[in-house]
Amino acid sequence: MKKIFIIVFAQIFSLNIFAKPVKVACVGNSITYGMTIENREEFSYPSQLQRLLGSDYEVGNFGKSGATLLYKGHRPYVEQEEFRKAMDFAGDIVVVHLGTNDTDPRNWPNYRDEFIGNYRALMDSFRMVNPKCKFILARLSPISHRHSRFESGTRDWLAQIQATVETIAKSVGAQLIDFHAPLYPFPNFFPDGLHPNADGAAVLAKTVYESITGDFGGLQMSEIYSDNMVLQRNSKLVIKGKANAGEKVSVSIDKQKKSVVTSTSGEWQVELQPLEVGENYTLKIATKNKEIEYKNVAVGEVWLCSGQSNMEFHLNACATAAQDVPLATNNKIRLFDMQENWRTDAIEWSVSALDSLNRLLHYAPSKWEMCSPERAATFSAVAYYFGRMLQDSLQVPIGLICNAVGGSPTEAWIDRKTLEYDFPAILRSWTENDFVQHWVRERAKLNIKKSTDKLQRHPYEPCYLFEAGILPLKDFQIKGVVWYQGESNAHNIEAHEKLFGLLTKSWRNFWNNETLPFYFVQLSSLNRPSWPWFRDSQRCLMNEIPNTAMVVSSDKGDQWDVHPTQKREVGERLSLWALNKTYGFYSVMPSGPLFKDVVFEKNYAFVSFDYAKGLKSSDGKALRTFEIAGEDEIFYIAQTEIKGEKIKVWSKKVKKPKFVRYAWQPFTDANLVNEANLPASTFRAEKKED
Repeated sequence: MKKIFIIVFAQIFSLNIFAKPVKVACVGNSITYGMTIENREEFSYPSQLQRLLGSDYEVGNFGKSGATLLYKGHRPYVEQEEFRKAMDFAGDIVVVHLGTNDTDPRNWPNYRDEFIGNYRALMDSFRMVNPKCKFILARLSPISHRHSRFESGTRDWLAQIQATVETIAKSVGAQLIDFHAPLYPFPNFFPDGLHPNADGAAVLAKTVYESITGDFGGLQMSEIYSDNMVLQRNSKLVIKGKANAGEKVSVSIDKQKKSVVTSTSGEWQVELQPLEVGENYTLKIATKNKEIEYKNVAVGEVWLCSGQSNMEFHLNACATAAQDVPLATNNKIRLFDMQENWRTDAIEWSVSALDSLNRLLHYAPSKWEMCSPERAATFSAVAYYFGRMLQDSLQVPIGLICNAVGGSPTEAWIDRKTLEYDFPAILRSWTENDFVQHWVRERAKLNIKKSTDKLQRHPYEPCYLFEAGILPLKDFQIKGVVWYQGESNAHNIEAHEKLFGLLTKSWRNFWNNETLPFYFVQLSSLNRPSWPWFRDSQRCLMNEIPNTAMVVSSDKGDQWDVHPTQKREVGERLSLWALNKTYGFYSVMPSGPLFKDVVFEKNYAFVSFDYAKGLKSSDGKALRTFEIAGEDEIFYIAQTEIKGEKIKVWSKKVKKPKFVRYAWQPFTDANLVNEANLPASTFRAEKKED
């Protein structure tokens, strides 16, 4: 920690003592040079850095297009005129951003073992002309999936070079800065997939400015921190934020108090012991110059409620609104509602809105609020009913974060790195990409019609909602996720099967919790042909992905409306899974009958289920929508008989049955339930080969 103070003090001291400005040499390739930037003399990152630093500094741009760090690369930086000019400049601070061009197949595959030695030799060269120079080594700026060699090597070699630069910085004691992370969520800042535009260069300039001055804008906390917030119980409490480099930050809550000194990257973190369940805590965070106080903080259970419009669907619009909205006062339920600045309705957005979207400003500022009739009315109905039942059962404060966006496809919620490695095809030309649902693409095109930017962002774009709606939740601990989405991916079941697995993987990596509960709603009934197949696919996904569970909602669907209004049952069914699977209420029946197995004997199919106690019809009538087929896969309406926890299925028209299915209609009136009156899922099964 003393080292940080010494660095900052030395910088200040040099400014006060020496009449000459501090020389900052920006060493790099075309990205440093400002290639493709209109009026690069003014808007390259070194030029913008000069304006930020002011007259006490002299910034030199020594970028060379195509230059490699490797001495045996196709254009070694040390052989270029810009290197000689940088040597003559004899910078007091040398900012190095080299390695991007080393991802060329002529370079890294052949000479990677020489990279560290070459990098250190470059640094030694600058020390020869200024022994006291300070080095700032930059992690490389992103390379887009649009790059021609992205999948053939560039993606992987860039990651390897990043790790090598980090190793070098650590081994030589140089300051490491990150040109990658702050630009990674902004592919629109890279018109050609490689070179940042003026906006991207501004990010680089700010990054270098902060590293040189230690000025990160003082004490700052994420928006997710506010009065009335809920912190997750039964786990170590990690509080993170930003402050100026070298600043002492004190954090106190209840009887705990800890202090930490902010790193050179402006980041700080303290870890506190778990707090007792309760309310009216006060969290204080302070530096010498600023104090932030959060009041009425609660400790309990925090859940993220996400997806598309059926999760977004407001309480005041659901079937039970008149009864439940007036009764929604509950100080033990706290709501963090991330509402959109611009809804994805069938309209053209303004130019100013489009510019904000390009800067990931899709959500309006939010804060934690106590649950009240007024506030709950415009909150997610599904989330509210889920939280209400949890709170009643657990008798602890419940925090609900909702960031659902109407019409959003699964791919919009997955982080960029996951898609780059596991599904890069969906990133390419997404508004013309058949992996993306046609309706999604057409609605996006309408919303952004006024834009002249070929890389205009939209909430439906792959990765966008992760970057705009999940990244702001970084380091805020949650217990689990409830998810209601799929309507915008039902056109391509196979793609969704892959995407849903990547979604759970992405979020579990983000929260560093490989067992993070992920409970989701199966699509309801609607007159759309693909939906039986999609519902069955979702059922299978529950069995394939650990620590997930599915709520059946087909009995609450609407034949003509994608937004059924009976949301109370859906939210409460989600809570049943959470109570049973997460909180150990094993006596709670979490689900309706779920297909387990089928055995074919003679002309009959005997179907067994999980959660099959008390099998019956929901209306006291004969079971409906069971169908059976032979090898020809021509299905016939079947007769049924309940045999304990199994269903006997047959048809006189099928002598040697091989297939059986249930609720296989887009809009179904299927009526199989268990003793808890919870509905059975759509399923399709076939005879196992001997």
